[in-house]
Amino acid sequence: MKNILSRCAVATAMLSMATCVGATTVIDYTDFSSVAGLTLNGNAAQVGNVLRVTPAVGGQSGSAFSTTAVSLAANASFSTFFQFRFTQPAGSDGQGVGADGLVFTVQTVGNNVGGAGGGIGYAGINNSVGIEFDTWNNGSGDNNSSNHVGIDVNGSVTSLVLAEVNEADMNNGDVWNAWVDYNGGSNLLEVRLTRSAVRPGAAILSLTRNLATDLGTTNAFVGFTSGTGAAWANHDVLTWTLADNFAPIGGGNVPEPASLALLGLGLAGLGLGRRKQA
Repeated sequence: MKNILSRCAVATAMLSMATCVGATTVIDYTDFSSVAGLTLNGNAAQVGNVLRVTPAVGGQSGSAFSTTAVSLAANASFSTFFQFRFTQPAGSDGQGVGADGLVFTVQTVGNNVGGAGGGIGYAGINNSVGIEFDTWNNGSGDNNSSNHVGIDVNGSVTSLVLAEVNEADMNNGDVWNAWVDYNGGSNLLEVRLTRSAVRPGAAILSLTRNLATDLGTTNAFVGFTSGTGAAWANHDVLTWTLADNFAPIGGGNVPEPASLALLGLGLAGLGLGRRKQA
């Protein structure tokens, strides 16, 4: 586990070398055996080496945010990669079992938590953007879907845009890989999601929006929210990396062969540099 405010280095195996160039990795958790640098709110807790944002109990609401604000000075730009898993689901909406999901959230306060149940721990958090991974059908506001991704702003869980997750049920206990990138220069926000460790070429969801205007600042707290209601699941975050500018992160935990080759060249270069200095 690496703590918040670590630098992007060639030894960061989950990033490709091309991604590392010019990027600053300000958050890098390879697991959550320690949650140093995070503020846990509501029902969120560290459980073993995972961040459990809500447990498989009804009526819960939890959040975990960076204790220190992250400077997103490049027009609020950022890139992040995280892995999550939902387990022990119970309760059904007639389409699937378990609720209510997880929201990756960028906001201006670090110690708050939103509404439980369909609020997914995000409802009511102002000056924010949230990417919801929603596993409960709350009606027309969810496009009558119990397995979707949506982009929310300013504490509303009525998504501006929404996409069905067709690959599998997110409550199936598998590890899911998610990438969220925001380019403040073009105002393009993109979300990618798959169980594969390979970053998809195409986004599952995108939106053009000025997030700096929504936030009202380029200093933001980043993290996750979750909620349960009459149905529930364990909502766990397993790993998390975030760069404080637009620097799309490649792959999952295992570098692809090309990245491994570049990593080796980078390490060799470091060795040569050190011998020259000796």
